[in-house]
Amino acid sequence: MIHKAALGSAATLITGALAAGLLLAPPAAAATTGSSPVPEALGVQIAAARAARAGIQWKDCPADWGLAAPIQCGWVKVPLDYAKPFGKTIDIAVDRATSTGTKEERQGALLYNPGGPGGSGMRFPRRSTTNSPLWVNTAKAYDFVGFDPRGVGHSTPISCVDPQEFVKVPKADPVPDTEADKTAQRKLAAEYADGCKERSGEMLPHMTTPNTARDLDVIRAALGERKLNFLGVSYGTYLGGVYATLFPTHVRRMIVDSVVDPSTDSIWYEANLGQDVAFQMRWNDWQDWVAKNDASFHLGDTRAEVEAKWQQLRAQAKAKPLGGVAGPAELIGFFQSAPYYDSSWVPVAQAFSAWAAGDEKPLIEAVTPDMSDTVGNAASENGNAVYTAVECADAKWPTSWAKWDRDNTELHKKYPFLTWSNAWMNLPCATWKSKQHKPIEVGAKRGLPPVLIVQAERDAATPYKGGVELHRRLAGSRLITEQGAGSHGVTSLVNPCINARVDAYLLQGKVDAQNVVCAPHAAPVAPAPAAAKSRAAAPASDFPAREELPAVR
Repeated sequence: MIHKAALGSAATLITGALAAGLLLAPPAAAATTGSSPVPEALGVQIAAARAARAGIQWKDCPADWGLAAPIQCGWVKVPLDYAKPFGKTIDIAVDRATSTGTKEERQGALLYNPGGPGGSGMRFPRRSTTNSPLWVNTAKAYDFVGFDPRGVGHSTPISCVDPQEFVKVPKADPVPDTEADKTAQRKLAAEYADGCKERSGEMLPHMTTPNTARDLDVIRAALGERKLNFLGVSYGTYLGGVYATLFPTHVRRMIVDSVVDPSTDSIWYEANLGQDVAFQMRWNDWQDWVAKNDASFHLGDTRAEVEAKWQQLRAQAKAKPLGGVAGPAELIGFFQSAPYYDSSWVPVAQAFSAWAAGDEKPLIEAVTPDMSDTVGNAASENGNAVYTAVECADAKWPTSWAKWDRDNTELHKKYPFLTWSNAWMNLPCATWKSKQHKPIEVGAKRGLPPVLIVQAERDAATPYKGGVELHRRLAGSRLITEQGAGSHGVTSLVNPCINARVDAYLLQGKVDAQNVVCAPHAAPVAPAPAAAKSRAAAPASDFPAREELPAVR
């Protein structure tokens, strides 16, 4: 749902000079190797040294990127294959907003990854240029730097299907009624895997989290930074964990928020099964809240009644998609934003309430693709392609359909909200036509400073145990638990107990003497009954700006 290359022993051996944070030109012997393979650890040293010499030529961003001045954009060249650092290169798009404080206040660059895999971090600098209240203090000390990871957006984007076909609706109900339904979904998944190979085959073997971590280190060098300051959310926490493992002495400050379980036996098949359980938990939380606010939404005053309404909507849309576009698959795609983000609780409930009152328009508008928005559709398809490519390449997946069928059939009995939808999204990995690697063992190595881990206790996309596991693996780290909360992307929310600690860590390097448990952020407030009725006609406009939220699947 959200969301490595096998590393030889040499990949963990960083030379003394680079480990000390120095950026040296490659040795003469290496420079004569041409395109002959070298260990990835040496390859990234060579690429980083090259990037340090070249720097980044900052300019105004292209007009169609939607990144207005004072944000600047540039490019960093990285090897497609770090085992061949003198071979083919690809361009990584980066942008920045320079620090707003004095020269004395500046502490370097803060790089950001919002998750996915497949999310773009290019809108992160807007948190500085728009004076986002939660980040105004940090913006004084840091240049806010975003980037499109390899394969994403402006960074040599990959594709698996025609974008216009990708966004067409309605799609088949993900919950199968018959074996024929399963066979049809299996065929679609295999065709998608084939399309990835046909359209992006050269990139696929190299679309791994360790390679993106290596790209991150090359970007660090290109910025002229001896050490990395990094904020990773969702899948970005796994990227951060892998970076910390490969480059422990290159880390200065690292915050990971809403954590993927980095266990090698969890990446990625088991991680997605775990999501199905957690999504059901958070779906139930949302239904309880809707029931508590029945005076506003009129969907039932118990969870069972709200669930019955959901099943009624689902059955109606299965028999005849709303407006010809909103079938069960599209409805799940819309409703799952409520388990992801508390900020979606009200608008999703309003659209649901409008349908119950006889107005289908809000739901139809929420899921209808704009076929004229070819740029946006291409971005959606690209994000899904990268998600699939990275998760399929990072680890070996089960190839036995019997296992997939058995596991998801059993899970669906108790956790029906997302199980089959999630299964079909990941099934291309069962027939993947490119190399699948072995995940690296994430863990603290000598020289890694304290890492700050932030995790909501009831997170659906990245279940709580992921934060606990990463904390166990990164000696010296500190875990902040937002107790009783479940919104994904905790650092983007107003919670003074957490916000103050994020500032203290980034600005002063301070961590608490022990782990911290914070009370939850303020719960969503349902509109007054009259307001709920009057606004039900167009709740989709009330959704939060997505650039301020982590990218997840």
